[in-house]
Amino acid sequence: MESAIAFIYKINQVIINPIILLLFGIAVLVFLYGIFEYVKGSGSEDARATGSRHMVAGVIGLFIMISVFGIMRAIMNTIGANPAENGFNDVIGQ
Repeated sequence: MESAIAFIYKINQVIINPIILLLFGIAVLVFLYGIFEYVKGSGSEDARATGSRHMVAGVIGLFIMISVFGIMRAIMNTIGANPAENGFNDVIGQ
């Protein structure tokens, strides 16, 4: 059973967390692009509206990625795949 939990932890560590971080980075870029559009088009109502939409989309994306990270953390703790608590550091090579 310990090897299955260590395998699940390794999948989370190697595949899922990097995907979450990539999407988190994309959300930050969308937010920053929205700020840039808002400031650049400060004279135009349409440009400001577009910038505002991008900023809102970026904030929503950030919220979703933080929520997904928290949900994954809760799932990993529920199934017992937290290496610090269960002593899996030797099993997973850390």
